[in-house]
Amino acid sequence: METTALGKTGLQVSRLGAGLAEIGALDDLSTASRVLNAALDGGINFLDTSPWYGKSEEWIGRSIAHRRHEYVLATKGGHDADGHESEQWTAKVVLDSIERSLKRMQTDYLDLVQLHSCGLEVLERGKVIQALLDARRAGKTCYVGYSGNLKGARWVIDSGMFDTIQITFSLVDQWARWDVLLKAEAAGMGVIAKRPIANAAWGAPASPDPVREEYRQKAQAMIDMGPIRRAPEDPILLALGFVLAHLEIDTAIVGTANPAHMKVNSALVESELPIPAEVVRELHRRFDQMARR
Repeated sequence: METTALGKTGLQVSRLGAGLAEIGALDDLSTASRVLNAALDGGINFLDTSPWYGKSEEWIGRSIAHRRHEYVLATKGGHDADGHESEQWTAKVVLDSIERSLKRMQTDYLDLVQLHSCGLEVLERGKVIQALLDARRAGKTCYVGYSGNLKGARWVIDSGMFDTIQITFSLVDQWARWDVLLKAEAAGMGVIAKRPIANAAWGAPASPDPVREEYRQKAQAMIDMGPIRRAPEDPILLALGFVLAHLEIDTAIVGTANPAHMKVNSALVESELPIPAEVVRELHRRFDQMARR
């Protein structure tokens, strides 16, 4: 699979990454192991997890720790996942979380630790950022990042203290295209796209889940503008092709608890991309038109 540099970190990451929230909900180590090994065997080397993703970190340690040299390991920190401390977003919570992540994933270092969706007031106080930087100096993590919303991403980029950002970006949520992607690239930051397939919203039926339904309605509004010439029929290929056409994005993380789906996603990215540039431009136009309504 194609790889690219994650900003200025020096890490080479696969354009398709694995988001590991879904495997955290599994009670079966065997299935989790097959998902993780399918990712590595398919050329995916960027694994994104979190202490808040159920058993995800535990499954990583118990199934692929022996393959540690094959993957870039990213996790998150900031607010407590195990009830160890009532106050959230403190230096102690960040450092304790890192120590637990190292133990669970059976590794002596993390490639990337990201603050997990904290607000501007937390960033501006600076204590959790200092804790991340202390962990980097101590060799617990090689790099530090932020995973969150557009306002937080803009602050993080301007601060110059972070190596990466993780931001929502998809064919139905293109807001980051207007400033964040370009600013991050100019700053030499690695960019990780989360929710790149928008919960498989393109052409999906109505859903009782409010997030899925919001994405579906946006997708339907774009679909209703008419056929897109030369667009792939496979909605997952269309979604991934759109996101990865933006070269500011180094890797796009997709999650699944199904080993077969992991293999299919890897094959799509490896053999079916890029999608036509005219399709990407048309999706830009349709989103911009929808956003102006």
